[in-house]
Amino acid sequence: MLSTIEKLITFRNLRPKRKEGFLKVISIFSFLGIMLGVAILIIVMSVMNGFREELTQKILGFNSHISIKPYDTKIDDELYYNLKKKYKDAEVIKAFNGEAVIITNDLAKGILIRGIDFKEIQNMNFFKKNIIDGNLDNFGNGKIVIGKQLAIELGVVVGDKINIMSSSLMSTPLGIIPKQSTYIISAVFSSGLYEFDKNVTFFNLSESLSFFEKNDDDINLEFFLDNPLKADVYKDEIQKIESNLYVYSWTDLNKTFFSALKVERNVMFLILTLIIVVAAFNIISGLTILIKNKTKEIAIFKSLGLSRKSIIKSFFFTGFLIGFSATIFGVGTGVVFSIYIEEVRQFVSALTSFEIFPKDVYFLDEMPSKLSPGSIISISVFSVFVTTLSSLLPCLSVTKIETIKALKYE
Repeated sequence: MLSTIEKLITFRNLRPKRKEGFLKVISIFSFLGIMLGVAILIIVMSVMNGFREELTQKILGFNSHISIKPYDTKIDDELYYNLKKKYKDAEVIKAFNGEAVIITNDLAKGILIRGIDFKEIQNMNFFKKNIIDGNLDNFGNGKIVIGKQLAIELGVVVGDKINIMSSSLMSTPLGIIPKQSTYIISAVFSSGLYEFDKNVTFFNLSESLSFFEKNDDDINLEFFLDNPLKADVYKDEIQKIESNLYVYSWTDLNKTFFSALKVERNVMFLILTLIIVVAAFNIISGLTILIKNKTKEIAIFKSLGLSRKSIIKSFFFTGFLIGFSATIFGVGTGVVFSIYIEEVRQFVSALTSFEIFPKDVYFLDEMPSKLSPGSIISISVFSVFVTTLSSLLPCLSVTKIETIKALKYE
């Protein structure tokens, strides 16, 4: 604890005299630097955490958690029912995926077609939550479900007809041409992922097989788990049951992407911590100059019986209070901005007429943010540690001041 005289010296140092205005400027810049460094770190980490979590939820809600494709062995009904019986906590569905081209209103657009059994699609949470127009009651052969962005791009609505050209070929009197069929839009979905809403169309399973000239031997199985984080465990078990099948999980498909996000997050953290470090150097500079200017006063304190330890504590707490208060203000600022980051984005975008968070680049409709108590604590501890170290180093020079020499010319 600080004694009365130590507190008096500390608070006096925090209020430099008019002729020591330069020290006041350094103190203000030190405070602002640390505060902004802490706030920016919290904001960036929150946005990165929110982006990762939001994107993971969107991807997991849209894609299967485990996929099984035929390799040397075809997927028959026996295997299908055995897996459904063994993994009762998972939703197992038959599916088929392929690529095609939509042709409508003088436009051509490449799409990914996902064929899912009509009986299964009714039970999938994705469709229960994300259908925004139409319904699945009439979904079947001759009907399709498209994404919101694709519907906007093509200028179509529920009930409209569109032509789709398959990658498979068919023989006609005029020669071999790509197969084309006309389909009615049964419903429109919005997953929240721009790329998915723009490029994916759902067919009934039997319709997709017929469209691509495939049969039951080409069917895939898709698993939707209650806990997607256990996907790799399930994958290994299934692979042991039938080694001649190609089994992969959502983590296999997105490993590179999420690894890149993690690397980017870590690099951003390291770069932004430099703001705090640079601001801490201002504390070192300010305290060094302050101690140099107060040499004679320090000598007088010593001659009056104040110990070197008390003097060091007084100057140490001068720098420490600047850094600690800046950290507290930085945490508060960072938390508030993280909570209202979307409102801030909209305000800045409206003010500058510049789109800060383009949907077609970042895949999401709004800027996500998730506060992590662990990150906030880590950033705060790091800031206080750097502040403490920066405040302590120049204060040690007090021990080198000799009272007689300092008062020699007084």
